[in-house]
Amino acid sequence: MANMTLSSMVVSRDWQEVSVLECILGGLHMDVAVECEPERAVQRLSHSKIDALIVDCDLNGSAKLFSAMQSPKTRFNTVPLVIMGGPKCMPSLDDTGALFAFEKPISVEQAVRTLSAARCMILDGRLRYHRIGLEVPVHMKQDSFTTDAQLINVSQGGMRLWTDREFEADGLQISCELPGSQSVLKAQAEVVWRDENGNVGVRFVKIPPQHQRALQLWLAQQFLAN
Repeated sequence: MANMTLSSMVVSRDWQEVSVLECILGGLHMDVAVECEPERAVQRLSHSKIDALIVDCDLNGSAKLFSAMQSPKTRFNTVPLVIMGGPKCMPSLDDTGALFAFEKPISVEQAVRTLSAARCMILDGRLRYHRIGLEVPVHMKQDSFTTDAQLINVSQGGMRLWTDREFEADGLQISCELPGSQSVLKAQAEVVWRDENGNVGVRFVKIPPQHQRALQLWLAQQFLAN
């Protein structure tokens, strides 16, 4: 199974600390870009996909970067932010919008723990909305009405199906086998959209905990294998 490589940017001129972070991030399968100027970092963020941002608070101009990160007008205001700095200049997490922080000089143990948590959060966010495309039959039941549909893709929250049958929006019972999974996925669902070509979007309303866990594990395996 392949490891999922994520991207990160370190905004700092403290090359000793940067080298430590590069080693840690590399071990976490995260690519690292280093930027010395906060203004240039903002420009790169505006047109590059960055999964995590690490900013040195000792760097002049970092306050403007934090302000830009929190602006609703920027498309990168949801990038997970980690801050680092000396004990005398560390701003609060609330002031910067950061989710994680560690002091300089960097404790390798603390940095590994912090950056591992950030990576897990990034992957969890991706998995929540990531859809896996596959073609398997889905059994659908609504009161006494039953039919089979074709699964197009699936995520943690629902499915896209194709069927030539009409049915009500609420009260669906659906089940299907996911390739390589040991259990059958069963859920209560509702229709949230449909088009004239037979494509139907359904949202899971209720899934037994064991089925939810099996779906999460299956999606994670497919995601990390790509």
